[in-house]
Amino acid sequence: MSLQRRSDLSRRVVPAALGTLSVLSLLSALPAAAQPAHRDDRPAAPPPRQITAAEARTDGYLRALRDRPAALRDFFRQLPKGGDLHNHLSGAVSTEYLIELAAEDGLCIDTATLTAVAPPCGAGTRPAADARTDRAFRAALIRAWSMEDFPPDESGHDHFFDTFGKFGEVTWRHRGKLLAEVADTVVRNNQFYLETMVTPASDGAKKLAAQVGWDDDLAALHRKLVAGGKLDKLVAEARGEADDGDAEFRATEHCGTPSARPACGLTVRWISQASRGSAPERVFTQLALGMRLAEADPRFVAVNLVQPEDADRSLRDYSLQMRMVGYLRTQYPRAHVTLHAGELWPGLVKPEDLTFHIREAVGVARTERVGHGVDLVHEDDWQRTARTMADREVAVEVPFSSNAQILGVKGADHPFTTYRRYGVTVVLATDDPGVSRIDISHEYRYAAATYGLRYPELKDLARASLEYGFLPGASLWQGNPTATGYRPVAACRAERPGLPVRGATCRHLLVESARARLEWRQETAFAAFERAHALSPR
Repeated sequence: MSLQRRSDLSRRVVPAALGTLSVLSLLSALPAAAQPAHRDDRPAAPPPRQITAAEARTDGYLRALRDRPAALRDFFRQLPKGGDLHNHLSGAVSTEYLIELAAEDGLCIDTATLTAVAPPCGAGTRPAADARTDRAFRAALIRAWSMEDFPPDESGHDHFFDTFGKFGEVTWRHRGKLLAEVADTVVRNNQFYLETMVTPASDGAKKLAAQVGWDDDLAALHRKLVAGGKLDKLVAEARGEADDGDAEFRATEHCGTPSARPACGLTVRWISQASRGSAPERVFTQLALGMRLAEADPRFVAVNLVQPEDADRSLRDYSLQMRMVGYLRTQYPRAHVTLHAGELWPGLVKPEDLTFHIREAVGVARTERVGHGVDLVHEDDWQRTARTMADREVAVEVPFSSNAQILGVKGADHPFTTYRRYGVTVVLATDDPGVSRIDISHEYRYAAATYGLRYPELKDLARASLEYGFLPGASLWQGNPTATGYRPVAACRAERPGLPVRGATCRHLLVESARARLEWRQETAFAAFERAHALSPR
């Protein structure tokens, strides 16, 4: 996240609070199992978090629900939760919907591997439509295509990543329908923004990479890609795919009609994936395409590297790929970058592979956000990396369920509290909620229960997911809100969420800035949420 975006705005503190919530006092109240495991070099505590009377009452309501699971689930579903910034579209769709799409398209299932394949259904396969009536077959598909019923005492790494190959024949056909199903879930969980990952012009990028080949001189390689408009042809192809997906989404959600579904109002942006397990020329081509696309089409905002970080080629080429991103940032300065980095754990890779991935993502690739970042404290001089992330406002995207299922990392082992202790912005995310069988409300509930978070802290996590999203425009908040708190800019300091905006300067900000507009929308939702939860539950 660019510091310049915030430095141009005048700021002031929110109205006087009725109480304070110290980060240190919260940490001391954590269950023993969730206490930070690394106490050396502890930085100074940030200023106390001021809370309002409405926040205090809502926090009291939350604590009163401790022994009421159904009411807790409802509380977290209704809680305004900003945006989901780390979401893979194909892995976000519910398994049941994937099975239905497979049946609609007449796909077949390989009975040995439970992999979807194109028709006709020959020997060793059966129609996917059989899962509509055969309950045992349907249950087997759900287990094969997700983490349903996966034994919690076994490593889920391979099973998790294998699911994508099993249902891949389903997902490439219907980007718009997949988005509609995911968007419905996002809106149902009271979120206002979604950044989701896809692989644009995949076949075309593969062919262009093979045509151009590899060149150790990244500048020369880039010149070969753009020569004769080759890369721009891929950009046009990717935009055409997006147009088709938009049309299918709008038709599925009945947008623009009297029966339009709520998801029609969701703000959605695309992040272009590059497959880190591919040959270097293909990775570079995908990255260049994604960044050129982000500068050409406002629907696309960033690039990311996907596939297992612990795979042989991913490990071998990691530093090279960071240099690729770093170079391309000089060519496409308006494109954003967020990178899977540190999705590793001792025992999964050799010790030396745990020592530098987050550091290079931040220092070499100059990523604006880090996805997962689980192995932080196993890196060399990790404290310096954490401070750098805090200083540059590099946020970390945390999907708790994914980290537990793939790496077996949860509770006190997870660096969640360490990041927060060092002032690094944390945003909660889902990763692949369809595969994981969760939603964003589950992740917030897990955070509250595991780390003893109070309502004001949950509120700020939700605010961060909009503040550090790749939205255009100035922020509603002044300065570095992770360090100094979420305090409105001067233009809107006298306004009250839920009431009409009176000041011309604040109205202008909300009209001109998509970021501030969504942030104000969330503050309005918080005001309504706090009014609804101001009394103790009966």
